[in-house]
Amino acid sequence: MWYNNFKINEIKNMKTGILLINLGTPDSPSTPDVRIYLRELLSCERVIDINPVARWLVLNLLILPFRPRKSAKAYKKIWMDEGSPLLVFSEKLKTALLEEFAEKDIPIELGMQCRKPSLKTAIGKLRGQNCDQIIVLPLYPQYASSSYGAAIEDLYKVVLNDWNIPYLQIIPPFFSDSRFIDAWAKIGLPYIEKKPDHVLFSFHGLPLRHLQKSDYTGKWCKNNYSCCKELIDENRNCYSAQCYQTAKLIAQSLKIEEEKWSVSFQSRLGRDEWVKPYTEPHLKELAERGMKRVVVFCPSFVADCLETIEEIGISAC
Repeated sequence: MWYNNFKINEIKNMKTGILLINLGTPDSPSTPDVRIYLRELLSCERVIDINPVARWLVLNLLILPFRPRKSAKAYKKIWMDEGSPLLVFSEKLKTALLEEFAEKDIPIELGMQCRKPSLKTAIGKLRGQNCDQIIVLPLYPQYASSSYGAAIEDLYKVVLNDWNIPYLQIIPPFFSDSRFIDAWAKIGLPYIEKKPDHVLFSFHGLPLRHLQKSDYTGKWCKNNYSCCKELIDENRNCYSAQCYQTAKLIAQSLKIEEEKWSVSFQSRLGRDEWVKPYTEPHLKELAERGMKRVVVFCPSFVADCLETIEEIGISAC
């Protein structure tokens, strides 16, 4: 696992804790709670990266009056007795890690960027257990400024309020880590053995401008998606390129022929151009080509959530 790369408690008398960061979820599937969640999520300047005044207008006049009701209906379809799937499964991951580290007595907390349990609460619990060193794992396999970047920014805002700032070890994106790839291959193998017509790797979408802004050369991003197919130094920070790399490595591990798998992007918001191809029309295109049995992997999500259960598991079927 990723934690084997770190020497825990290597500094004498310094206690280490682990912080898991995920995006967050509404407190309930009610429209008011979904509205509160969306307001918190979409107010982030890394998510809607436009002029602050324009962002306020878009959020309050175009999104919040309409989107919460639609999203609440989707959340009601997937809500579990224990609560939101994202929170339930993230907590199960935390529990599994606690069992893994039981003998070393290493505290582990889950913090959400939006809603509960908050990052502030999670950090407070770790500091309350005398953790001066914190290993931070953002649960985002690929880097995007709107997810991984926002998580780290939120984390810094919390710890900067502490007089004794903790020592942070932040785990980088793990989109190509062999252990992450092997885990997906293990999950997917039973489905691949049934010999589907096609395998689709569907990742969370991003506005196209986010890819352009990640191009540190200012010259590489060609806006036609061909520049994302291979991961090289020029596009090493490109979310799309990292997604293609993840898909390619999983496909290779499962020995899926190149012509039998493809990549698409889901979960768009607004009218701006997002990374293509879009998942829904791509699935329709596959059906029109006679692909009746399609297996869909969602390797940008560590825990099942609205996007995987409802958007892919229900609406896309």
